[in-house]
This record gives sequence, C-alpha cells and structure tokens, in this order.
Amino acid sequence: MANRNSSDRHSRDRDDTREFVPNGTLFENPGGTSTTYSTTRGGIDLTGPFFQSLGTNGRSCGTCHQPSDGMSVSAAHIQERFDDTRGLDPIFRTVDGSNCNHGMNVSTETGRKRAYSLLRTRGLIRVGITVPSTADFDIERVDNQYGCDETSTVSMYRRPLPSTNLRFLSAVMFDGRESSPATGTTKIIYSNYPDALLADLAHQSLDATNGHAQGNGLPAAQQKQIVDFEMALFTAQATDSRDNLLNARGAAGGSKPLVRLPFFISINSSVDFLQASLGMPPSSFVEPPGGLVTPGDGQFSSEIFNIFDAWRRLPDRDSRAAIARGQALFNSTPIDITGVAGINDDFGLSSVSGTCGTCHDTPNVGNHSFPTPLNIGVGDPDPSHPKRNLGGLDIGYLPTIQACRKTDHSDCVLTTDLGQALIDGKFNHIGRLKGPILRGLSARAPYFHNGSAQTLLDVVKFYEVRFGVSFTPQEEEDLVAFLSAL
Repeated sequence: MANRNSSDRHSRDRDDTREFVPNGTLFENPGGTSTTYSTTRGGIDLTGPFFQSLGTNGRSCGTCHQPSDGMSVSAAHIQERFDDTRGLDPIFRTVDGSNCNHGMNVSTETGRKRAYSLLRTRGLIRVGITVPSTADFDIERVDNQYGCDETSTVSMYRRPLPSTNLRFLSAVMFDGRESSPATGTTKIIYSNYPDALLADLAHQSLDATNGHAQGNGLPAAQQKQIVDFEMALFTAQATDSRDNLLNARGAAGGSKPLVRLPFFISINSSVDFLQASLGMPPSSFVEPPGGLVTPGDGQFSSEIFNIFDAWRRLPDRDSRAAIARGQALFNSTPIDITGVAGINDDFGLSSVSGTCGTCHDTPNVGNHSFPTPLNIGVGDPDPSHPKRNLGGLDIGYLPTIQACRKTDHSDCVLTTDLGQALIDGKFNHIGRLKGPILRGLSARAPYFHNGSAQTLLDVVKFYEVRFGVSFTPQEEEDLVAFLSAL
C-alpha cells in the first residue's frame, strides 16, 4: 500500500509489507499524485482493525479502501491485482466480487476472469438488497446477463465509496441505507451531527464485516477503532500531472487544508435555498456554534470552490491557470436542470436554473451538504439508445430492472439501479442516489456509482449531453484539469 523505499517521493507499490504510511506519502495516479493525511499518529496505521481480516474470506476494509487509491479502489489496480495473483486476491470472492453469486465457475483463471469482469473493468461490487415488504412497487422483470435475475433480492452494481473525508458526509452509502430508519440507522441532520454519523459508520463497519468479509459480528470496541481511524483521514490530490504542488503559490489544494474546513449539515445548502425561494419550510432552524449562517435560512452561494483562486492571474500558458479556469467554470456555468428526481419533481419545477454547485454544494468538498439523493440519469437507459444512459455513456454491461407501481402497473420505469427505493420502498425514489465527495477523484477511476465514466472527460461529456451544456474543447480540458486537481 505504500512505497518500500521511503526516499522515493512517489509510491507505486500497493502490496507493501510496511506497517505505516507517513503523512505526505504520495501515490501516483493519472492526474499526478494524491495523498492521505491522518490527524492521528502522523500517518496511516496499517496494523489496526481496518486492515485486519475480521471475517472468513481473507478480506479487510483495506481490500477495497486502499491508501494508494484515495481510500477507494481503482479498476486499473484491481486488474493489476488479478494479473498478479491470477484472480486469487481476497477482493475476488463470489459473495459480491463476481458478477453473480451463483453459477460462477471460478476454478480456473479463465473462469475467474469471466466471473469478475465487472470488478476488473469497472471496479464494481455486487450488492444484493431485498425489496422491502412495504414497497409500493413490484419488480416486473430483471434482465441480468450474469444470472442474478431474482426479483425479490435484486443485485445492484456499485463502486466502493472512499473511506476518507467522512467528516463531510450527510448520508452513508450511495443509497443512504446506513443512514435510514428503514435499516435501524439514523438520518443525519443538523441537530444530531456528528453523533448520528459516527453511529451510522459503526453500523456500516459491522454490516461490511458480516457481508463483504463474511464475518460473524464485530465487537463494539473494534467498530469504534475503525470509525475513529476513518474519521481521522483526509484525502486530496497533492500534485498535478506536471508535478506542480497544488498548495503552492497561494493555492489551498492538497489534503491537509481539509482538516480545517468548516462544516455542518446543510452548510450552503441549495435545498434550503430552493425551499426558501418557494416559501417552503426550511430543513432546520438551529443556530450552529460560533454564529455561522443559520441552517435553513436560504443562503446559498454557487462559488463552491475557491482553493485555486490564487492561480487566476497566472499566464495562460501555465498549466495551473487551466485549473483555475476550470474552477471558475465549475462555479459559474449555468445549467438548466430538468428531469432530475429529487429536484424538479419534489419542488414542482419543470426547470431549475442552477450550476454544478446546485448538487455539489459543500464548500471546497463538493458533495451535497444535506441528505438529498437525486437521480440525474446515470443509471437510466436512454429509450432511443438502451445500452447508453441519459448522458450517452455505455451502461450495456449492467443488468436492467423494470419496476411498476402496485396501484398502476402501466406506470413503470426501466433502470439499472433502484437506488433509494430499494431501501424505503418508494416508487418515486427509484434511481435516487447521493453524490460522492469530489476530493481525490484522480485516484479512483472509473466514476459515477456504476463506473460508467472511465475518465473525468467522460464525466464532463455526460453533463454536456444530459443537460445540454456546451463547452469548447478548451473548457473541457480546463474542467478536467480542475477535477483532476481536487
């Protein structure tokens, strides 16, 4: 996980035998290097329970959450692990690493290559979730080319979320299932943060041990150790592809500044802004410590990122100027938001004039500061091109699911991911998922919950197609430069 040669500035070896990764260790990725800063012990302790096999199949939390990959795991490095071990590394287990958990022949390397194709190429873990008994919809059909076509427990295919920068979370897991009364956990709101977050993360560590690692429980003391370890981690890109330090010349890139960022649930929330503009009740009225902006008062700024403001006046030929230009585009590009479940339908607005910050509103972090799962079409097939999503990206490798309202079986949707609806049973919540934290992106390709964007340029092009945004080639490059530097 860290470089054996401590004098080497850029770490390349993810299978190290060292027991500690010092703060400042750099890990190479396509955008330059990333680093993870820990507020405890001066670095990452590789001997704690997070990196121990606590189940029965050889896996640990670190199997899918590696320092070299921004505390997630990249598909490229998964493929390397397959090649190095002929598909026998602990990440390759049929419980959820294979395309289906039955009918898979993993007795040969060729069979394992086929069985783990989604994990190798898209970095996807299979998550089997039972349809709630209270669901107001029926699963009419599952077309799963890998064999898992059951309609009672449905297979979702998702990327592992990073186990870092967790202080900024407003919900745990893409579908929020670890922050939901439906699973015995707690929705995270202003008045219960951070206690609810810590409790939800502890519950998630238990579920992950029992599920992914096929364990049999996890003592409360070890749950707390894992949560304490995770909450101390902050990850970001450290250098760009030209080896420029992202905290040089007045910039505030890198992981260490994240430790000091102010945060509370609903900080700069665009949801509260929309509610206030429509005269709707805000999400909270509690004044946070220190007299900061009152949550729920409708204050919102689309100037989400300012960490590269100092580079705005650099000459155009300087590669760092492109990062600053990309930041400006992220903050200011107008987006006509239409057809987004969780925004347009919930607010009764066919169109909302927004920016990237409408859905990525946490300052200098980029996730949603309030638990607001949305469906922007990443998992929905385009009716005219069923093997592509609504932004034009390939999703033909994913199974499709048809769900219909129980009260009206003519009201159906086709999707590749049921999202929040598979947790709370609400038809209107099909496809809704939370957006991830945007820091450390370069370390963990591919992107979106289903790995449909292989590169950050693919991400940009998705938004262009999905929302009709027109960027010039130079603006596309600038946006990619900015996202790569986060």
